Amino acid sequence: MGWINMQAATVNIILGTHVWAEDPAVCWIDGQVTKINGQEVEVTTTDGKRVVANLSKIYPKDVDAPAGGVDDMTKLSYLHEPGVLQNLSTRFQLNEIYVRRSRKNFINIYLIVEFGLFFMTMLNHTPILWQTYTGNILIAINPFQRLTHLYETHMMEQYKGAPLGELSPHVFAIADVAFRAMINEGKSNSILVSGESGAGKTETTKMLMRYLAYLGGRKGTEGRTVEQQVLESNPVLEAFGNAKTVRNNNSSRFGKFVEIQFDKHGRISGAAIRTYLLERSRVCQISDPERNYHCFYLLCAAPPEVDLHKLGNSLLKLRLIMKYEYFQEVEKYKLGDPKTFHYLNQSNCYQLVGVNEAQDYLATRRAMDVVGITDTDQEAIFRLVAAILHLGNVQFIKGKEVDSSLLKDDKSKFHLKMTAELLMCDRAALEDALLKRVMVTPEEVIKRSLPPDAATTSRDGLAKTLYSRLFDWLVDKINMSIGQDPNSKSLIGVLDIYGFESFKLNSFEQFCINFTNEKLQQHFNQHVFKMEQEEYTKEQIDWSYIEFVDNKDVLELIEKKPGGIIALLDEACMFPKSTHETFSQKLYQTFKNHQRFIKPKLARSDFIISHYAGEVHYQSELFLDKNKDYVVPEHQDLLLASKCSFVAGLFPPVPEETNKSSNKSAKFSSIGSRFKLQLQSLMETLNSTEPHYIRCVKPNNLLKPCIFENANIMQQLRCGGVLEAIRISMAGYPTRKSFFDFLNRFSLLAPEVLGGNLDAKDACKKIIDKMKLQGAQIGKTKVFLRAGQMADLDAQRAQILNTAAKKIQRKIRTHITRNRFLALRKASISLQSLCRGKLATKLFEHMKRQAASLKIQKNYRRHSLTMWYNKYKLSVIVIQTGLRAMAAHNEFRHRKTTKAALLVQANWHRHRDFKYYKRLKRSAVVTQTRWRGRVARKELRKLKQEARQTGALQEAKDKLQAQVEDLTWRLQLEKRMKTDLEEAKGQEIQKLQNSLQTLQAKLDETNELLIKERESAQKAIEEASAIVKETTPIHVEDTEKIDKLSAEVKELKSLLESERNRANESEKKCTEALESSENKKQKLEETVNRANQLQESLTRLEEKLANIESENKVLRQQALTMAQNTKMQAARSKSMKRTDSIKSQSQSVDLHSPSMQQREADVEEKPQKSLNEKQQEYQDLLLRCIAQPLGFSKGRPVAACIIYKCLRQWRSFEAEKTSIFDRIIQTIGQAIETQDNNEVLAYWLSNASTLLLLLQRTLKASGAAGAPQHRRPTSASLFGRMTQSFRGTPQGVNMSLIDGETNGASDTLQQVEAKYPALLFKQQLTAYVEKIYGMIRDNLKKDISPLLGLCIQAPRISRANLLKGNAVALASAASQDILIAHWQGIVNNIGCFLNMLKSNNVPPFLVRKIFTQIFSFINVQLFNSLLLRRECCSFSNGEYVKAGLSELEQWCYKATEEYAGSAWDELKHIRQAIGFLVIHQKPKKTLDEITHDLCPMLSIQQLYRISTMYWDDKYGTHSLSPDVISNMRVLMTEDSNNAVSSSFLLDDDSSIPFSVDDLSKSMHQINIADIEPPPLVRDNSGFSFLLSRAES
Repeated sequence: MGWINMQAATVNIILGTHVWAEDPAVCWIDGQVTKINGQEVEVTTTDGKRVVANLSKIYPKDVDAPAGGVDDMTKLSYLHEPGVLQNLSTRFQLNEIYVRRSRKNFINIYLIVEFGLFFMTMLNHTPILWQTYTGNILIAINPFQRLTHLYETHMMEQYKGAPLGELSPHVFAIADVAFRAMINEGKSNSILVSGESGAGKTETTKMLMRYLAYLGGRKGTEGRTVEQQVLESNPVLEAFGNAKTVRNNNSSRFGKFVEIQFDKHGRISGAAIRTYLLERSRVCQISDPERNYHCFYLLCAAPPEVDLHKLGNSLLKLRLIMKYEYFQEVEKYKLGDPKTFHYLNQSNCYQLVGVNEAQDYLATRRAMDVVGITDTDQEAIFRLVAAILHLGNVQFIKGKEVDSSLLKDDKSKFHLKMTAELLMCDRAALEDALLKRVMVTPEEVIKRSLPPDAATTSRDGLAKTLYSRLFDWLVDKINMSIGQDPNSKSLIGVLDIYGFESFKLNSFEQFCINFTNEKLQQHFNQHVFKMEQEEYTKEQIDWSYIEFVDNKDVLELIEKKPGGIIALLDEACMFPKSTHETFSQKLYQTFKNHQRFIKPKLARSDFIISHYAGEVHYQSELFLDKNKDYVVPEHQDLLLASKCSFVAGLFPPVPEETNKSSNKSAKFSSIGSRFKLQLQSLMETLNSTEPHYIRCVKPNNLLKPCIFENANIMQQLRCGGVLEAIRISMAGYPTRKSFFDFLNRFSLLAPEVLGGNLDAKDACKKIIDKMKLQGAQIGKTKVFLRAGQMADLDAQRAQILNTAAKKIQRKIRTHITRNRFLALRKASISLQSLCRGKLATKLFEHMKRQAASLKIQKNYRRHSLTMWYNKYKLSVIVIQTGLRAMAAHNEFRHRKTTKAALLVQANWHRHRDFKYYKRLKRSAVVTQTRWRGRVARKELRKLKQEARQTGALQEAKDKLQAQVEDLTWRLQLEKRMKTDLEEAKGQEIQKLQNSLQTLQAKLDETNELLIKERESAQKAIEEASAIVKETTPIHVEDTEKIDKLSAEVKELKSLLESERNRANESEKKCTEALESSENKKQKLEETVNRANQLQESLTRLEEKLANIESENKVLRQQALTMAQNTKMQAARSKSMKRTDSIKSQSQSVDLHSPSMQQREADVEEKPQKSLNEKQQEYQDLLLRCIAQPLGFSKGRPVAACIIYKCLRQWRSFEAEKTSIFDRIIQTIGQAIETQDNNEVLAYWLSNASTLLLLLQRTLKASGAAGAPQHRRPTSASLFGRMTQSFRGTPQGVNMSLIDGETNGASDTLQQVEAKYPALLFKQQLTAYVEKIYGMIRDNLKKDISPLLGLCIQAPRISRANLLKGNAVALASAASQDILIAHWQGIVNNIGCFLNMLKSNNVPPFLVRKIFTQIFSFINVQLFNSLLLRRECCSFSNGEYVKAGLSELEQWCYKATEEYAGSAWDELKHIRQAIGFLVIHQKPKKTLDEITHDLCPMLSIQQLYRISTMYWDDKYGTHSLSPDVISNMRVLMTEDSNNAVSSSFLLDDDSSIPFSVDDLSKSMHQINIADIEPPPLVRDNSGFSFLLSRAES
């Protein structure tokens, strides 16, 4: 982690900066700086916590990074640990399992699935120089879930030949780069796959070999390809080389380097498998919860017998029968539960969850059969495995003599006996080899006994030697089976090797593994630094001061001679009295001052090595035992003398020199030294190749999907050397931005650069000079920034943006406050005016009331005394009368109102119920119609299934006729119902209008009464004014009643308004009802049309069935006729012979003279010979004529019409045997051999389709089922029928019908009962029409494919928005013209093609089909390319493609529907996808709106792919909301359980989309009467029938 300070120390952190801070749980957490106190920074994280961190331990966060991450790591603005981790996590959560980094910055990061990868459909790409994409590195993260649509063949087709970086990242891209570099440069390449156990190295290797085999052809042996043989060897190697470890149930405990050899043509010619460092010590020592090698458990679980009756495969049954004897002999091995064997019971794990050991055993045996291991060798192999298990159970105790040992008990003796029997060696010799050693001295040979510990070591050494020799034999056998090419000069090596390991207990195996990774890391660092140099040299910048950090000191510590750890270990092994403690003390003394070597404080024999990935604590207790590799001479002699040839072959005789030296002492050999030599050889091989790196990473230790453990990922990235590579990049220029991106982001730091006509490079330079960036350099295409400078620029950019934001906020707040003040002042003035007016009004009212009261008092006092008695009585009477009248009027009005309300309610209820009844009736009719339509469709499908049965067709016809009559009746019924409904609506509206008028009249009457009552009340009040005290409550009561009357008037007005509203609503509903009835009428008409179409299709099916049955009858009749003719000819020849013999006896001798017989033969042969010659001559002339381009006559192809006339005139259709049809077909085939000449193909497509149409309407299969008709001898030949036709019209043939000259019959051709050759000719002609159609369609696809590849590329328009200048504007306009020119090129191509088809009079039906498939091809290619390239899923590219699609739409409009047809509808996928790209406010769209309104044709997988890849390069907007994305992911997870392939790509349909019947129905009748014969046959008398009647 020390390298982090390199960038952090120079970062400019200010308040508000978004940063990454360390977190113990998730490694890094993002937040915002809220306080800076010297070197202490307070950060508020996204989860609300406050974290205090040192300034040097925080990193800036790129807030402008895409929400979905980037697939190219070079696009990261900050190349540091949290930035890389965040990008990987983001794309992992989105299931974007690939992240790429281009060759220019040394890292390609992918996330690869262990069981599947994305697969795409291929676009044809132009080859490029592949050497510019060498040395790519790949990080593969295993998601632990099956994505079955990612490794299919069409994904390989997509990446075949595609430039690196053009398509989405993929493991196939790395393999393709290696293969193309090997082909173009002639240099071998290698792909290094590494990672810890469970990361998916083996599966990645398999996918690499599959793709290389796909590219390298199919050169195999014994029916299997080399790639298949290599993959088929995996079960064998996994059984004997894989074991369960702490981290993986199937961990490879050896390294594997697969060399795939290629010949000079780029085809795979051979392969070889090299293995490294098999973990031999695992045979004897395992720790809990690990297991030993799989083969031991498989043999223990071998089935004792097999139920052969349950096996369905006969071949497998036969093989198992052959091996049934072996399954019975398993008991002889005396194997049982693995717990009973010492080499297996050191761990408590014996069974793997979900693994059937017995089935795996059978699979291993089958794999052995596949790779060529005989049954005898297989038996010997498993006998050897069983012997190792028994050998491990042999135990020793101290003997009677000093330093001697004996077998412990009878159990050990039994296992020793079984071991000797299985190895087929002498038991006593085996015991001596384990318990004694022979020492040769100059005087004598001495036998020395071994103590129990030494005997146990000897036993384990023998077991390890046996197993390692067995494994080496298996590898050699597999290589022999695969076969190697000694003449191969180029290869691609795939290295599958273990990654860096660091456990709680690390022994000799981890030491060797980490040594290997140190070597590979050095190779990796050198490669990375080399690529850095290439990048700097290419961009022409100064890089001489950059320091290369190497791990050479660690490698010298391990392998240096004579003072390295391996050398000291070998030295310790050579001394018998050396122990691990003395070895450790030697290490402490030798490396006490070495910076990479650390001695633990409380350990006596442990040591620590500081590797590139961190410190590893090693325990040296077993180092010496595991390092010894020599074979004891006693063991060598024992096994060499074995009676088993297999075992003896594993230990070949040692050369004499070795024997002489071994007589003195065993020759020393060590695992470490041998492994160092193997590693040196491997590095030499890798150095001679161009390397490509794949780092496999395991996202979590639970081996479960969708879990991303940051700490685990970071540790593996560190062990894989990725962080080391980042450190190397940090030493140089970690941030590299193109001129466009740099100006787009930092142009606001120097706005003056946008005003002039500066180019992008000068503008970038001015910005850097203004910001005074020391060390930053300008390349040819990019800006190179040192570590921390990107953060400085972002900080200054943030300050400028903050200042601008504050200024904008200040102005806005001032504006808002002033507007608020002005509004408040205006409101206060208005309020004051209102209050003062109210006060003045109240004062005026008070004064007015006071004056009125004084006046009233004065008048009252004046009249009170005189009028009081006289008017008191009268007033009382008047008041009583008025009150009673008012009460009566109120009662009358109430009753009248109640009656009117009841009437209105009754009418409304009737209207509402009637509308509900009509709506219910209409729904019922619609439901019945749809249900009957569904039933009709079901019946139609049944009819199609029963189309082969004539009786069923007739029954279906009757049913359809009945349905048509029923539908017609229903249509009439609906029309009548519609008429009644309109009449009822009119009546109802009239009633509502009448009731409205009635209510209006009542309201007028009420108003008049109310006015009258007011007048009478006013009079009453005036009369009662003389009375003061008594009249006061009466006055109040009248006022209240007047108020009530006023309220009633208002209620009546509101009731009137509501009635008017109801009337309006009724009118609207009436209008809606009329519209619905109109729609219903249209649906009924469509139903009638559909019924008519069903009737027509039924008729066509009947005709087609009749033709098929008649053709079948003809074929059967021809077969019967040929058989009967053969029998009759034989009988006739016999009868003729008997007749001749009788006549020869009765006639005179003159008749038997040779001269008479010769004369008769000449007379019979001459006419026949002349007839055949004439026939041949006419045929040759016809074929020479049609071989020339005859052109067209009034839109009719002359050649087709001439052929048809000749065949009809010669009665070739009725001939049972003729060669004219085959010769015509051969002539057409020769004419279309040149597939690239579209003019010729279109010419023959027009002729062939026209001739096929004439045959389809003329020929009918013969229906004769009686006895066969025999031809006359005079008309047996074609010329005989021709001579008959010369004398007159042929019998049974109406030439006027053929020529189309008869009145009323010119539309049809008289049908002819065709024989077998004619029917066969029709079928062949149909095949040629389809073939020519396909050739024309494919040629057009080839022409537009390169242009499509250019059209889908994202437009690269220079800084039109940033650089303001005339020259730049002109360049932008020119770029737009160039981009749209690609689309115009496509339009021009298809336009020229259409003109060519029109000029050759190709039927419009075929033209429509061609362009429909072409537009479907355009849709597939554009849509798939959009899903494969993230740079294409941008807003500007969507506008660009939309403009191109408008060009295609305009072409379809100009081409008219006759030739374009439904071609425009075939672009629905790309149109909807582009529509999604260019819509605004995507985050506001819901999933329902997108799937139903915007993109109904796109699947969830396709929408998810587009929405996650989308980026707005024009306005900077975002894609869909996270909720919509998560809902899509849920739907995708549900869909992944289906059996249907989850591929989101479209497939191109290359089928023939029409039949002969479709072609026949689409073409009109052809009049061939006035066709002028070509000059070649015009003057020939044999073709006089071709001349028109006027000329003849």
